Amino acid sequence: MARTTRRTKALALVAALTTTGIALSGCTAGSGDDGGDGQTLKLWHYEGADSAMGKAWAESIKIFEEETGAKVEFEEKSFEQIQKTASQVLDTDAAPDLMEFNKGNATAGFLASTGLIADISDAVEEYGWDEKLAPSLQTTAKYSEDGVMGGDTWFGVPNYGEFVGVYYNEDAFAEAGLEIPTTYEEFIDVLDAFVAQGVTPLAEAGAEYPLGQLWYQLALLEADRGFVDDYQLYKEPVDWQGPEVTSATETLKEYVDKGYIASDVSSVKAEDAGVSFINGSSPIFVSGSWWFGRFVAEATGFDWSMTAFPGADLSLGSSGNLWVVPENAANKDLAYEFIDITMRPEIQAIIGNNGGLPVAADTADITDEKSAALIETFNGVLDADGLSFYPDWPAPGFYDVIVQELQGLVTGVQDVETTNKNLGEQYDEGTAEFR
Repeated sequence: MARTTRRTKALALVAALTTTGIALSGCTAGSGDDGGDGQTLKLWHYEGADSAMGKAWAESIKIFEEETGAKVEFEEKSFEQIQKTASQVLDTDAAPDLMEFNKGNATAGFLASTGLIADISDAVEEYGWDEKLAPSLQTTAKYSEDGVMGGDTWFGVPNYGEFVGVYYNEDAFAEAGLEIPTTYEEFIDVLDAFVAQGVTPLAEAGAEYPLGQLWYQLALLEADRGFVDDYQLYKEPVDWQGPEVTSATETLKEYVDKGYIASDVSSVKAEDAGVSFINGSSPIFVSGSWWFGRFVAEATGFDWSMTAFPGADLSLGSSGNLWVVPENAANKDLAYEFIDITMRPEIQAIIGNNGGLPVAADTADITDEKSAALIETFNGVLDADGLSFYPDWPAPGFYDVIVQELQGLVTGVQDVETTNKNLGEQYDEGTAEFR
């Protein structure tokens, strides 16, 4: 699709984007010199000061200012702030030189296709960032001229990752006389055993993202990389009545019917599901590594662990958000220097020792035992080329579609075939411009 056509859709896309971790921002007008003493790097990111990335990037700012002589003008922006003001700050001098931005076709890909963020391929080669990033992480940082991820041009750099796995309350398992499962068959046996003891085993939420991520993970159990490329990168049409999707939808319905998931799941929010694991009322939670740090802090009444989904070769996940450089940034060279600092082992270690998932850490630098186990699990997913992104990514607004259709499924309003048909129609409509 032509760049001008996609650009005219900017405001509509901003309104439509409701997926996890979404923000929009823009570019800085004017030109600058090469940086150094007297220069200022305008930096935006939306990580809290106590988060793994917030701590790492605060240290990066100190190092950057010491080594370059430049100053950092930092503003913390929430997703909502950036989304609401995107149309006002794009193409103005109010925008930063460097910013954290959400990966994916409808976000970073959209800005790339409209020329609002810079092609940083030369900097990637110069600094060797590509050598530090696994292929599946690179997918979210590289886009085609139409803004489809997995292209040939670098428009961002991630320095952390994320994935969806399974959290287990080990004390609850011990009390029930059960072992942590290592295969999908064992996973089902565990679910049956908890139900037989009067326990609803899975913390889930159908009013928000977790249920849709479980649905996609069930599809991935039957899928290969070709299915992921078709679904996420539009390589070939997706068969919405095919074995992957049909198995996922049928199995999710069975999970509710068999009592693995609470019957009122359609009205439960993600926060409620997470809290039910924290307070020990649900022994299993299928969700993302972004909960890890919170569980370390709050799920202190029992021993717990996290693994990749048992029996799966493919897992939901991706790089973290990207560092992107606006096309008209005044100080691109300073931006590249800052990105490079965040990729250093000592900064990556801060991410890893505070519950984050670094992409280029020296494992010897990870001193926290739980964090080391998490990173080992994530690295195993990367080594197997297992990251398979998220089900709502392919089309703007598809997050809401998934939530609505799966609510209809689990409440019995519609059957499996109708659910798949509705999902497929909305997917095809939302991805038409990319194919």
